Amino acid sequence: MADAERRADLRLDQPRGARGVGSFLRLDPDAVGRFAEGIARFLGTGRFLAVQTLIVIIWIVLNVAAVNLRWDPYPFILLNLAFSTQAAYAAPLILLAQNRQADRDRVQSEEDRARSASTRADTEYLARELASLRVSVGELATRDFIRSELSRLVPEDPEDDGADRRKKGGKKRRDAAPDGVPG
Repeated sequence: MADAERRADLRLDQPRGARGVGSFLRLDPDAVGRFAEGIARFLGTGRFLAVQTLIVIIWIVLNVAAVNLRWDPYPFILLNLAFSTQAAYAAPLILLAQNRQADRDRVQSEEDRARSASTRADTEYLARELASLRVSVGELATRDFIRSELSRLVPEDPEDDGADRRKKGGKKRRDAAPDGVPG
């Protein structure tokens, strides 16, 4: 049994089993990130500053005025320690929140870039199609062109033209009748 465990530990293509201090402390990175963002949002509000200012004023007043309650005399070392601890935890939480925001911004900008490239390609395609349609329409005979060609080939007033032919035909018949040629 010990040989099998030793052989499993020697395999380099598989991760080692969880051991050490980190084995019992497994945190979900997204949960920690959401917690960090919540803290960063709260630390950046006027409400936090107002509450913190109120706590500091109460702390100082109680340690200066209330002689029996002095748990942190004048240099306020405990208060400074509390601020240092707060800053030590707040700074990494804020940086973690900023890193997550930067990751989201990077993903969003990549999506925007891809959408922009797709839109540009679609616009170029539509521009080419529109240009080809314009060329095709330019080669087609338009209604006005057909009318002008027909009017050039056929006289404009067919009734007048027919009357003229009859008159001409009638004259020819009259002219032809005296000659003895039946009309």
